[in-house]
Amino acid sequence: MKGKITIAIDGYSSCGKSTLAKQLASKLNYTYVDSGAMYRAITLFAIENGLASKENVNAEGLIAQLDKIDIDLQYNPETQSVTTFLNGKNVEEEIRTMRVSEVVSHVSVIKEVRAKLRSMQQEWGKRGGVVMDGRDIGTAVFPNAELKIFMTASPEVRARRRYDELKEKGKNVSQEEVRDNLVSRDQEDTTRKENPLIQAEDAVVLDNSDLTPEQQLEMALGWVGERC
Repeated sequence: MKGKITIAIDGYSSCGKSTLAKQLASKLNYTYVDSGAMYRAITLFAIENGLASKENVNAEGLIAQLDKIDIDLQYNPETQSVTTFLNGKNVEEEIRTMRVSEVVSHVSVIKEVRAKLRSMQQEWGKRGGVVMDGRDIGTAVFPNAELKIFMTASPEVRARRRYDELKEKGKNVSQEEVRDNLVSRDQEDTTRKENPLIQAEDAVVLDNSDLTPEQQLEMALGWVGERC
């Protein structure tokens, strides 16, 4: 390879973005940044401080508290896992709960929240050799990324994957509840005013409805090779 590039992975919720990003980071010895975890961390802060719930978000109150929020992501390449810290506390388990999932899309539409996290993400990306997944990485965070991947999968496949993931962690949820949450998040992600989820014009599409993690990695590595 001639040099390290920036890889931006966007797509719908629970379509395997983080899985692929971690695979690529490990294989290429790149830095992996989970942008979704960052939004979830801010959402958890809002919930715990009475600024957000399933029914309502106090945007002005949250904006006033943004300077008090510190987020750190620590990635272990050997285990391909990321631990999210919110103001020094390990919140990796808490941010993956349905309690946060039901609110995160409401918090992520706030312009000032997106600006704060986009600034942090762009700082991480200045060195190159970064893989970042999210919903506006190739369009807003890294519009000049050498490789942009837009991931998708059928709603049924995505709901089953998310349900299996939550059940494995001991969460008591129904598959119908998970599917309804995904549909709701898709609607909010694609219609929000600030940096909606859209496919970048120069992105390659990866539909992994019928692909194994190994197959999607092989496909993505082929695209990396073409750009290095």
